[in-house]
This record gives sequence, C-alpha cells and structure tokens, in this order.
Amino acid sequence: MSLVQPITPHLWFDTQAREAATFYASLFPDSGIDALIALHSTPSGDCEVVEFHLGGQPFMAISAGPHFRFNPSISFLVHFDTARETDALGRQKRTWEALLDGGQALMPLGEYPFSPSFGWVQDRFGLSWQLMLGEFPEKPVGAIVPALMFTGAVSGQAEEAGAFYRSLFEASQAGQLQRFGEGMPPHVPGSVMYSDFSLGGKWFAAMDGGSMHDFGFNEAVSFMLVCPDQSAVDQYWSQLSAVPAAEQCGWCKDRFGVSWQVAPARLGEIMRSGDQAAIDRVTQAFLPMHKLDLVAIEAAARTPEA
Repeated sequence: MSLVQPITPHLWFDTQAREAATFYASLFPDSGIDALIALHSTPSGDCEVVEFHLGGQPFMAISAGPHFRFNPSISFLVHFDTARETDALGRQKRTWEALLDGGQALMPLGEYPFSPSFGWVQDRFGLSWQLMLGEFPEKPVGAIVPALMFTGAVSGQAEEAGAFYRSLFEASQAGQLQRFGEGMPPHVPGSVMYSDFSLGGKWFAAMDGGSMHDFGFNEAVSFMLVCPDQSAVDQYWSQLSAVPAAEQCGWCKDRFGVSWQVAPARLGEIMRSGDQAAIDRVTQAFLPMHKLDLVAIEAAARTPEA
C-alpha cells in the first residue's frame, strides 16, 4: 500500500477563520471556499472549520479561540513566475498591497540578491507571507509553499528536518540547498540559508533562522495528514509524534516542534456529510483521543446516543 497522502496546511484563528479564508481566496486565482463545518461543545466551545483552496491547493482553518498566535516561524512562500505568467510582477504587487493593508512588512518589497522582487509581509490576521518573483520551472504556476524557519533550540536543524520528512513520504525529492557562508553573522557558517523539497508532490521550504528570534513553531500552523486507513494513521503517528504531552485528538508534535494532525480520510467524509448529529457524536468521540481510532469514530458516526 502506498503511504503517499495529501498534506494540507491548517490555520488556527481566534474567530476569524471564515473571514481570513474568504480574504485569501480573493487574492489568488483558482481559489474558493469548499466547506464550512460546525463543531459543537469542544474545549474551545463551538468552533467553525473552513475548508478552502488557494491556487488550486487545499487549506483548512478553524476558529477555536485565542490559544495560539501566528509567527514567522511558518510562512507561506508564493511564487510569481515571470517565464509562465504574463503579469507576474503586477500580480505580485497587487497581492503585496492587499496583504500589507492592516499588516506589516517584515522585509520590504524590493530587489534582493536572490530575487528581482521579493517581500515578506505579516497580514492583518498575523499570518506571514513571502512573495517571490522569478522563474520556477520545477514548481506549479503560482505555487504556495509552506516555509519553515528553524530558530532557537532547533536552529541548525533545517537540513536534518528536510531529510527526515523526505524519509516518511514516497515520491519525495530534495530541491535546492543553499548555505550561509563565513562572515554572515549572526548565522552559523554552513547552516541552511534556503532549502526546498517535495513531500509526495507537495513542496516545502526550510531555512535556519539562528538563535536570535523569540518565536518558534506552535499549533497556529499545523499540517493535516490524511490517511486511507488505520494502519497508515498508526505508521505516521509512530514516526511523527515525539512530544507525548502534545498528543490530543489526532494532533502531535514531531521532534522539531512542528505540529501535525494525523487523521483517517473517513473522518473528513463524516465531517463534510452535513449530518450534524453524526458530526456532533464523532466530535465527542475523538476529543479525548490521542491517536485517532477509526473503529471508534465509525461506531460514533453510526450509533445515535440513547
């Protein structure tokens, strides 16, 4: 059985998941809202899950309270390809202006040694975006790539993390690897200035950010890994979960601190069914779980409460 599964970025908002998803979908071609799902009686109260796609790529978001805040340790790198887009520069500028409205520039839009036009912006919801102009023949047009910055205690581990993630997924491949050289303080010579890699067809970027930053990975951005059956859930869970205290209702943290949600595909089918009574039963069934149990989830979906 192939264990190549979809990896979907998942964004945690206080109350603004639908607003943010609608805003993001307005910025990128081939984007839209796919599903709205109500979760009742969770530890955060009633929550709304939003499934949406940006540039043809799946995303999820949840409004579940002010427990986690976005920071630049995970941003989204958007590629504007001058070789394949007739208005790449114009689209980049329009996207930048929209994201900057109510947000802040972390690196101003302009020319850099690595790009004729690049900018790093934190939008009004706190989510970070890197907008890169250039030629990217190896990536889909308009690719939106999660970019992981390894800082603090995990600084210097970007290369190791990329190799580890590639070992988990079939059809994965390494891409670029650029290192910091001598005389580039505060970065350690030889650490990763930029790398990218494909995990089962989904592109990621990774870099070492040094130890000077006061932020790191948290649950505000996680990655949903959808598995075909329980054996795949079991395998990925055993490979990814490295922090027992972080295990809850299908969420886990790997040894680098990145959060994952390992879920059977059947759970998503139930949640999108429109049967609110079944959704409510399944929600109450999975909330106390650590690793998700497909048999128990199926039983909850089938069996009304007495």
